[in-house]
Amino acid sequence: MTDTINTKFTCRDVRVHYGDFEALHGIDIDIPDRGVTAFIGPSGCGKSTFLRTFNRMNDTIDGCRVSGKIHMDGQDIYDPNLDPVLLRAQVGMVFQKPNPFPKSIYDNVAYGPRIHGLTSSKAELDALVEKSLRRAGLWEEVKDRLKLSGTGLSGGQQQRLVIARAIAVSPEVILMDEPASALDPIATAKLEALIEELKERYCIIIVTHSMAQAARVSDKTAFFYMGDLIEFDDTDKIFTNPGNTRTQDYITGRTG
Repeated sequence: MTDTINTKFTCRDVRVHYGDFEALHGIDIDIPDRGVTAFIGPSGCGKSTFLRTFNRMNDTIDGCRVSGKIHMDGQDIYDPNLDPVLLRAQVGMVFQKPNPFPKSIYDNVAYGPRIHGLTSSKAELDALVEKSLRRAGLWEEVKDRLKLSGTGLSGGQQQRLVIARAIAVSPEVILMDEPASALDPIATAKLEALIEELKERYCIIIVTHSMAQAARVSDKTAFFYMGDLIEFDDTDKIFTNPGNTRTQDYITGRTG
């Protein structure tokens, strides 16, 4: 990835408090558009907390407050006049455990376009559902059973259904919080191949415990430790020639 790539998010002095506890200590980072940025670091280091600042999911947690500046394409996403519901349509989220709605496969994907009024006819909605399922690499597996429940799919298929649901509302960003942690190796490989395809079109930010996964799928990697951003650089550099000894110690397994 070259330095000419546009910046999607500009973050300055981002701090997150849960009550009196400061979980993130003044994060400064520029996240590029189009491509995959991975957040790595030990459990409890703040990477998932930081991920949730990009679609204001922290707003839903009692006692949580975010300070500092986060701009997406120059817009302050914490502006009081900004509707977080519309923000979450632009910034989709895929969680650790697949969470399809207890509805049909079709209705899972059609849900967002319906509530946001993105289509004006059944034929348009049908086409959008198909396009989203194709982009998520799932169409061929489910095209003959769209009326069956999404919860009846395998774990890997459910995760791809959730991605289809996210991309059906034409987001600009997809956040992924440990998206493969509940999947077997074959489903994980399919998910990683899908991420590789989607990054041409979206800004993807992924939190992963698997350094091998970060190395495989991401263009940029940010290493977090104890609520601090220690290092952020091209993934190849982070894994082969990190600039900070704490990054080196984590990647080589000396600290966990």
